[in-house]
Amino acid sequence: MPQLLVVHHSPGRSMTALLDAALEGTRDELVAGVDVVVRNALEATADDVLAADGYLLGTTANFGYMSGALKHFFDSTFLRIGGSLSPSGEADGESQGATSGRPYGLYVHGRYDQTGAVRSVLSITGALGWRQAARPVTVMGEVTPDARGAVYELGATLAAVVTEGL
Repeated sequence: MPQLLVVHHSPGRSMTALLDAALEGTRDELVAGVDVVVRNALEATADDVLAADGYLLGTTANFGYMSGALKHFFDSTFLRIGGSLSPSGEADGESQGATSGRPYGLYVHGRYDQTGAVRSVLSITGALGWRQAARPVTVMGEVTPDARGAVYELGATLAAVVTEGL
């Protein structure tokens, strides 16, 4: 059965609401046949990533960057899951690592500006060769029904993409 790995940093009420919406979306009645594995970003391992067919990432925007927890996830798994570095030490997105080509989605919540957080995640997923399956969902301030709906759709989309192998 295809597997979708949800890696998240949900330290408060807003991020928990978005995680719940994403997980509800992965269980949409139109999506069937996907195993959804949920891991806190501080607990997710390279083995979790290697076992999955796609990824849904959730993070807060902190000081213009992804959360430290999601950064730790990438730092602790990057080389083992197929990321590579050029001789200069920069991320090399040209290589074909173990997880290259796998689909992913991203949702970000912040109180101010999420641009840097999105950019930082896109940079790393690009170096991994992951394929963006949907546009990032960014949520500013309070989590509204529209925001929950957008993250629900993101979860459903990722589950469907993984199931269909698109």
